[in-house]
Amino acid sequence: MDKKLSRRVESMFADLNSQSAASSFPAPGTLSELLSKHVDASSPTKTVIASRKILTCFATAAVEMWLRSVHSFLISASLTKASPIWSSVAGYYSSHYSVRAFAHLFGAFQLHRKRRIAYLDETGGHVVLEKKNANDGEHKFYWKFVSEHPQLASDPFFYSNRDDELDGGHRNKANYSDHICRYPVFQPLDSQFLKDRIEQISGIEFSAVPVPRADADHFPDIENIQIVAYHRLVKFRQFVDEVCTSNRFWKVQRSPAWCPETLTFSVVDSVFVALYARKP
Repeated sequence: MDKKLSRRVESMFADLNSQSAASSFPAPGTLSELLSKHVDASSPTKTVIASRKILTCFATAAVEMWLRSVHSFLISASLTKASPIWSSVAGYYSSHYSVRAFAHLFGAFQLHRKRRIAYLDETGGHVVLEKKNANDGEHKFYWKFVSEHPQLASDPFFYSNRDDELDGGHRNKANYSDHICRYPVFQPLDSQFLKDRIEQISGIEFSAVPVPRADADHFPDIENIQIVAYHRLVKFRQFVDEVCTSNRFWKVQRSPAWCPETLTFSVVDSVFVALYARKP
C-alpha cells in the first residue's frame, strides 16, 4: 500500500482505538452534516481544516458501508434460487456498497443535497469541497473514482459503472424493463443452502475476472454478480486489515456478530495471484 495512503487511513481510525467498538458509530447522516456546514453556495470550491471528528467519520462511514455490502451479499446468496431477479439486484448493491466503502476510505464523499463532493487531501489535514458536475451521479462517480484510484487502478475487480451492461445493468433491468418473467416457485430461505452457496463462491478458481452480463442471453447472471461482489468485500476487509491490525474498533467490526460462521471471507489463494495484474 502507498505509504501516504496508509498513514492517512491509520489516522482516520486512530481515535476509534480508544472507544468502545459497539458504540463508535455516529448518528445517521453525521458526516453529511459535518461537511455541509462548510459548503459556501457562492463558491464552487472551498478548502477547510479536517477536524478529528471528520476524519473519524470518514472511517466509520467506510466501515458501515462495507457492512451493508456484507449484508447485501448474504441476501443475494440466500435468494439465489428463491428470487433470481432480487438476488441479482442485491448482488449488485453488495458491489456498490463495497465500492462506496473504498471511496470513503480513500477520502471521497458526496453531499447529494448540497451538490458537492468532499475530498480529503493526502495528509488528511484538509477537506476540499468541490461542486458536482452534471455527470457525477452517485453510482457512476464512486465506481469511476475507485477504479481510477492509484491503489486499485490495476485491480480487475474494480471498473467504471456502465448502467447498460455489467453489474449495473442488472439493477436497471430488474427495476425498469417490461416482461422479465423470471419467477420460480418461491422456496423459503435455507441456512444450509446459504452455507453451501458461500463455500461454493469462496472456492471458485478462474483465470480471468468474470464479467456480469445483463443482456438477454445472460440476465440474471447471478453467479458472476455474486463472485465479483464477494471478492470486492473481501478485498476491502484485507485492505483495512493491512493498516489497522491492532485497531480496537476494526477488530470488532471486521467480523460482524450477525454474520453466519460460514462467511469466513476466504478465497482461493491462486485467484488473487493470477488476477491482481493490470486491468486491460
